[in-house]
Amino acid sequence: MSKKISIAIDAMGGDNSPDKTLEGIKIFLDKNFSNNDFILNIFGKENELKAKLRELKINSGKIKIFNSEAVISNSETPLTAIKNSKNTSMWNCISHQLEGNSDISLSAGNTGVLLVISKMILKMMDGVSKPALAGLWPNKKGMNIVLDLGANVECNEQNLIDFAKLGSALFKSIFSKEIAKVALLNIGSEEIKGTELLKNSSKMLRQLSKNKDNFIYNGYIEGNEIMNGKSNVIVTDGFTGNIALKTAEGTANFITTNLKKSLNENIFSKISLLFSFHSLKKFKEKLDPRKYNGAIFLGLNGPVVKSHGGTDSKGFYYSIDLCYRIIKGNLISEIKKNLIYHTNDKK
Repeated sequence: MSKKISIAIDAMGGDNSPDKTLEGIKIFLDKNFSNNDFILNIFGKENELKAKLRELKINSGKIKIFNSEAVISNSETPLTAIKNSKNTSMWNCISHQLEGNSDISLSAGNTGVLLVISKMILKMMDGVSKPALAGLWPNKKGMNIVLDLGANVECNEQNLIDFAKLGSALFKSIFSKEIAKVALLNIGSEEIKGTELLKNSSKMLRQLSKNKDNFIYNGYIEGNEIMNGKSNVIVTDGFTGNIALKTAEGTANFITTNLKKSLNENIFSKISLLFSFHSLKKFKEKLDPRKYNGAIFLGLNGPVVKSHGGTDSKGFYYSIDLCYRIIKGNLISEIKKNLIYHTNDKK
């Protein structure tokens, strides 16, 4: 790409900001020291940001600061945000993208407000009925895209079809050498299982997947199969997706916490820890939620990434890196290809 990738960052959103956001930016800059194909547009309280940048010894030509004195609180509701969010760091961040000065926006702020603002400013893409919240989810063979993770509690067949299109486009933009393999999350793998909504959606997806360049449809998938790697784009409604996500996060935390506790119970377990240290370290890294930080709002006229509000600087770094890879992979172009095929297929 000849044009530099431009990432708009709300530096004030989430816990411990702007400290964690700027520390995450420093990690990203350090890891991409020799890379000159990007620019980071940072929105927040200018004096505070500059003081922290000096403290971190960041003096980079890859950063631009835009003063935004107002900040959206975590307690703000989407309804009041419509009135109170203008000229905040989050609002100005998304507006910068609308004006064509940034390719993608990133915030660790209030999720509901971010969705409302993003939808208000960027608008929905033609041919997409609802936005979806998509996230990265590890599997045995690599990575999944799972959506929707909470943006839409209720969905119809068209919404699920749109999610499959959006999710497969996101997967192809991040993992360009792999094939998008879509599955519908269900209570069983048999065709007779599930609601009429899922059965109808399955029939439509099977028809659409006849074009193998678009995606391959693998049918239904149960919750215990999400991480087996046979499918890599998992589609569901936001209610089910959010429960699945929180259950997986809780299970991963339970396993790592209790494993650590067990390995420190007595002298014998501590000795065994010495011999298995490297294997356990790899295991812990695989389950580290910071590596998968960054949920993506799909279906808007521009991508927006939501970092977990409670993540640390390392987690925020991974969300910046995700933004970079999304634009590098031409996500919007991939989505438009899928939507055009979908439209033509219906004619």
